[in-house]
Amino acid sequence: MKNPFVLAKIMKSVHSAKYYVSQGLRKIIALNIENKKLSLRKLSQNDKRTMDKILLGAIAGDVIGSYYEFIPARTTDFPLFNDNSTRFTDDTVMTVANADWLLTGDSLLGIMQDYGNRYINAGYGGMFFDWLRQDDPKPYNSFGNGSAMRVSPVGWAFDTLEETLEAAKKSAEITHNHPEGIKGAQATAAAVYLARTGKSKQEIKNYVEDTFGYNLDRTCDQIKEYYQFDETCQGTVPESIIAFLESTDYESAIRLTISLNGDADTMGAITGAIAEAYYKEIPDYIKEEVIKRLPDEFITVMQKFHNKFIENK
Repeated sequence: MKNPFVLAKIMKSVHSAKYYVSQGLRKIIALNIENKKLSLRKLSQNDKRTMDKILLGAIAGDVIGSYYEFIPARTTDFPLFNDNSTRFTDDTVMTVANADWLLTGDSLLGIMQDYGNRYINAGYGGMFFDWLRQDDPKPYNSFGNGSAMRVSPVGWAFDTLEETLEAAKKSAEITHNHPEGIKGAQATAAAVYLARTGKSKQEIKNYVEDTFGYNLDRTCDQIKEYYQFDETCQGTVPESIIAFLESTDYESAIRLTISLNGDADTMGAITGAIAEAYYKEIPDYIKEEVIKRLPDEFITVMQKFHNKFIENK
């Protein structure tokens, strides 16, 4: 494993190396441990039959971005998968947890703690990791992008935008109760909702700008000129949406957002969720590689979610 001070320098973090080590070392160690354990599953006939009946947009973006969180791609021309170094992270775990919450109606707090503690080495941030281990956890006023990375199932589950925004707020404020944390989750869920209900890119852009005040009048090339690693909602959600707006299909959306050299797995999850809702498809070769890297229970939950909220709605 690389020295974390070197990693911090590579990532061009807005934080100091000292801050990065104190807050991010647990994530680096956790992912390093998990990478050693990861073995790619062999696709079953059931996996192949149900590939079109599973929600994977955010998860695929997370999986593809996981490798490039610490090794920036700097271009759109990069391998999508890097053997067992490409894996799911906390973004996927909490996306599945949110899908499970919407399926069952059980306590979101309980579900997130259950998934988080069973997949404890998925690479959580320091404050969220502490939240997972508490007996009576409380929100901690975060505006980190963790609220946006996990919220995408909300964008599929409701019939109105108003319901979507309210559920996104609930999803966020259990941990990320800072206004920016809530806003990032709502903007992401709203973009997914608008995309899957047939709105144009211009309509999505206008709504997000007018409602949330994000500046989406930039291109990916312009962003690359100044952008640095950022883990806040306000520093990743707009850029992730811009990557979607500039894309031509699901794969190009993921390549664009990862090429921005930011928090690649989380930006992949945000962009990927919106792109899946808008383009209505993910290439089979991406689905196959992602499914190989997921536990059976994740696949089951996301298939059930698709069946309830997409296929039979």
